[in-house]
Amino acid sequence: MSGGKEVIVMSDEESELKKRGYSLGTSLGEGSYAKVKSAYSEKLQKRVALKIISRKKVPRDFREKFLPRELKIIGQVDHQNVIKMYELIEFHNKVYIAMEHAGHGDLLEFIKLRGAIPEEKAKVMFFQLAQAINYLHNRNIVHRDLKCENILLDNTNNIKVSDFGFARTFDAGDISKTFCGSAAYAAPEILRGQPYHLPLHDIWAMGVILYIMVCGSMPYDDSNIKKMVKDQTEKKVAFSKSKSISDICKTLVYSILEVNSKKRTTIPQMLQNPWLAQAKTHQEPETTKMEKMSAAPKIDFGGTQKSTAK
Repeated sequence: MSGGKEVIVMSDEESELKKRGYSLGTSLGEGSYAKVKSAYSEKLQKRVALKIISRKKVPRDFREKFLPRELKIIGQVDHQNVIKMYELIEFHNKVYIAMEHAGHGDLLEFIKLRGAIPEEKAKVMFFQLAQAINYLHNRNIVHRDLKCENILLDNTNNIKVSDFGFARTFDAGDISKTFCGSAAYAAPEILRGQPYHLPLHDIWAMGVILYIMVCGSMPYDDSNIKKMVKDQTEKKVAFSKSKSISDICKTLVYSILEVNSKKRTTIPQMLQNPWLAQAKTHQEPETTKMEKMSAAPKIDFGGTQKSTAK
């Protein structure tokens, strides 16, 4: 205290961001070489999410290959169900990405807190996800790290696809052997190291996400990858008898988690699926209703947090 007034000491980072119109807030998440903080933008007059990436801490392949791809892609995309980038800033060997702030966090935490999502609500959310990925694929962009942690929710629980760290562009007919993302969301052909058509990476992951939405649990046990691949290839995913899931929803899940990649349903087919026929592209605001819902028992999703790239 000095002269009865509180003295606020800012770090160099905070001071520099303040000059550029951003006031840092609380931490929203942190990884090995990146963190996300909330911030208030004077220019936009609203709260944003600020992703901060340290060029010194990132591995060389990420700095030279993945990061440039991410920065290029997020500057090109513009869809209501994809997190919007507002501004890109660089100083002190750090990259600052000012993005849309998703007020209700990620889908994984949402399901851990509330349990499985009722089908009428799940179909709206999944329809939004399918629209977003269809938009990306139509622009020759593949995400390659789709998982519940990277599906954010705005204040009215609309889907916002985020984190393009492993995204890349592709040409029709391109195949890849690269494994990116979480094994729990990866198709068997990818885990076996077989060449695959790039959009298939996202499609299988969407099937896993849909299963988690309606069941509140993982479709496969990813604690043993070899056993998981065997389960993926030798039998259909199982549904708990305690869950009252419609046959039409189960059929859609089966069609996405189809082992034969040539028979696996496409995103345009998903969007025309009868289960999604009455899904609205926009959710009605329901913040108050969701806040009043009682919390369900917490669910253990095992090792789904980790993402890797090879």
